Amino acid sequence: MKHILQNSAGVRPLRRQRDYRLFWSARTISLGGSEVSRLAVPLTAVTLLGASPFQMGLLAAAASLPTLLIGLQAGAIADRLTRRRPVMIACELVSAAAALTVPLAWVTDLLTIPWLITVAFVIGSCAVIYKSADFPYITTVVPEGQRTEAMAGFQASHSIAVVGGPGLAGVLVQALTAPFAVLVEALSFLVSALLLRSIRATEHHTPAPSRGIWRDIGQGVRITVSRPALRAISGAGVTHNFFAGTCLAVYLLFALNELRLPPAVLGVLTACFGIGGLLGAAVVPRAARRFTEERVLLYSVLLLPLDFVTMALVSGSLLTKAVLMFASALATGATIVAFATSMNAITLRESPADSLGRVRATTTFAIQGVLTLGGLTGGLLGELLGLRPVLWICAAGALLSIPWIWLSPLRHPTPA
Repeated sequence: MKHILQNSAGVRPLRRQRDYRLFWSARTISLGGSEVSRLAVPLTAVTLLGASPFQMGLLAAAASLPTLLIGLQAGAIADRLTRRRPVMIACELVSAAAALTVPLAWVTDLLTIPWLITVAFVIGSCAVIYKSADFPYITTVVPEGQRTEAMAGFQASHSIAVVGGPGLAGVLVQALTAPFAVLVEALSFLVSALLLRSIRATEHHTPAPSRGIWRDIGQGVRITVSRPALRAISGAGVTHNFFAGTCLAVYLLFALNELRLPPAVLGVLTACFGIGGLLGAAVVPRAARRFTEERVLLYSVLLLPLDFVTMALVSGSLLTKAVLMFASALATGATIVAFATSMNAITLRESPADSLGRVRATTTFAIQGVLTLGGLTGGLLGELLGLRPVLWICAAGALLSIPWIWLSPLRHPTPA
């Protein structure tokens, strides 16, 4: 921590800053509750309501659909706000109320698949609006010189949720039944809202004049496309996520049917990915201070294809397959966090202050939205070519992320 003090020109470490601790805790608790619900809601649909495969598909799509429907609009609205924290608090409260209806509807015998789909869509919509507001809100809570460290901390929040969420979800579902496990998500949203309400930092955002929602959205897209650094990181993110979505479509089938991995091993793989993310979050701030965010991005993008290559190559005994995949998951978790942390820090630095919400929404729309297209492609290719060939296609395709970064000005950043 001495190194942090020496490089922050007298600014207190983030862990000693009350507002940042509250902001980080709110995010971590909210994500943890969402990880519990990620298991509890589908289990409710399958085991208690007898959902069909088509209904399960609709339930899965309901959570991500808001990104495509309102993601760009949410970014434009976030840039119009003089105060973003009240919107974030409102999103958490609405999400808490929506999650609370699941156990209440179950008790009153009103719960149906359309009800669950509606709840997933409402919570997903609130998440889109929240994320559009919280990214620019970071500039209110965190000093400029500490934002890379803050980004790493927020990436660590996701890793903590990935490590602990599934295990906690299993215990809660076993102890409380699936519908009542969703109560944990409702409580997590409520606690998050209370923590956000306790932040004392005063917002000083003066929005630029609006020219209409669609012109505002267009400006966010133009900024993202026209600025070389933003264009490069968005292109790399879209390319990687397309092939990640393609891989996810066949991953479980390949792991269970061809590699013959027990479900317990798959659970440990998820935990390894989260642990790797925590390690990455611990290392990236120091690496960025020493080598710059651009340099971290340059080398982390080289490792993005690693997990696809490992899965395509792995064979042998169960122990051999498990050890190789555990190691790959650890490395990939650290790599993803390093890439995402550097990407977000550069986005904050390269975006105009009055357009942060729109730039964030544009990149999220593209990077997250392409997962759906990748999933459809993976399913189709799996039917036509088989499962392992799809993984080789993903490994080769992920290599296409590298030129986006290495052939951009990020390779030779201009000194500050």
